[in-house]
Amino acid sequence: MSDDPNAAKQDDAKPEEAKHKSDQQDSHGKQQDDESKKNDSDGDDSDNGDSDDDDSDDGGDSKPKKPSIFKKPLFWIILIVVVAVVAIGGTLYYLDARQYESTDDAFVDTHIVRLAPKVAGTLKSVADVDNRHVEAGRLLAVIEASSTGAQVAEAQANVKQAEAQVEQNRAQVAAAQANRAQAVAQARAPLATAAKARQDLARYEALLRIDPSAVAGQQLDAARATARSTAADAAAARQQIDSADANILVARRQVTAAQAVIEARKASVQQASITLGDNRLVAPVSGQVVNRSVNVGSYVGPGTQLLAIVPDHVWITANFKETQLRDMKIGQTVEIKVDAYPDVKFLGHVDSVQRGAGQAFALLPPQNATGNYVKVVQRVPVRIEFDAKNGPDPRRYPLGPGMSVVPTVKVR
Repeated sequence: MSDDPNAAKQDDAKPEEAKHKSDQQDSHGKQQDDESKKNDSDGDDSDNGDSDDDDSDDGGDSKPKKPSIFKKPLFWIILIVVVAVVAIGGTLYYLDARQYESTDDAFVDTHIVRLAPKVAGTLKSVADVDNRHVEAGRLLAVIEASSTGAQVAEAQANVKQAEAQVEQNRAQVAAAQANRAQAVAQARAPLATAAKARQDLARYEALLRIDPSAVAGQQLDAARATARSTAADAAAARQQIDSADANILVARRQVTAAQAVIEARKASVQQASITLGDNRLVAPVSGQVVNRSVNVGSYVGPGTQLLAIVPDHVWITANFKETQLRDMKIGQTVEIKVDAYPDVKFLGHVDSVQRGAGQAFALLPPQNATGNYVKVVQRVPVRIEFDAKNGPDPRRYPLGPGMSVVPTVKVR
């Protein structure tokens, strides 16, 4: 071992120089790594390969680059499968959707019955049937009768009076017939006497023509006087019979007139009874009572709405666009979705299609012949009936006018 201090210093400097060279090499390798990453970001594949070689040569610390996803076959297989599934699904959906026509411009409809009295008066009783189902003929309200009952009694009394007059006239007919029979009986003697006088006069006149001396002039004059007298008595008897016949005819016509009076009085009774019946309001149809606006003691007049009845028979009025009616026909099946019952699938069928768009029946229909014209697709009301036999019965659900529905008609 050398004792020279310079040699020791040189020996100490050698490791430091080696360390400095190693640091320079490390920094040079880092610079190459940075340049390699920069080249990778620019997309230069050839430079990437060189830098990878340099990295592996210099330090071996850099990671290998992942291949692009577009170069993997699995990606293209999955993409083709997805596109095929979407295309097939879209085609199937189109082929299925084109078989149906649907609209959300639809609602439950029916002919609401509004109950109103025909006479004025105070309500004596009102049935407590709010939002309840009633059968046809159920008594709903009674109006105080006031003078209507007296009118009925008066009309019935007039009928009885007319019937009594008929009986009296029939008795007069019987009396006239008896008088005629008496006149006929009383006329028999004068008629017989007149007939004998005419025969005697005819005999005398015949003898006078054969032998003028066979009949005295006095006998001939007496026979002629007797014939004239008896003829007058016979004429008077005939007039009595004719008068009796006339009396019978008059009596019979009086009976007919009295019977007509009876019919008129009965009509008055019927009218009074109808007026009395108008004081009792009954349900004309079966349905649910809604919108009651009166109570006991309320004064009502003719035409005052007391309540309304929603009938049991309801249907759907769907306002389809006119472009949706091309393949729509009566009898086609309909699937009905009611917003109030989304889980219930009602069934129905197309009952009828209104001949004309809804705007044509408006209070002020459009006049397209004036001013500027803008074409607007119109809507046409289509009536859809429920099929309770094949689906849920709508009477089991509180379906009422105005409730929103979405009907779907199978047109193909």
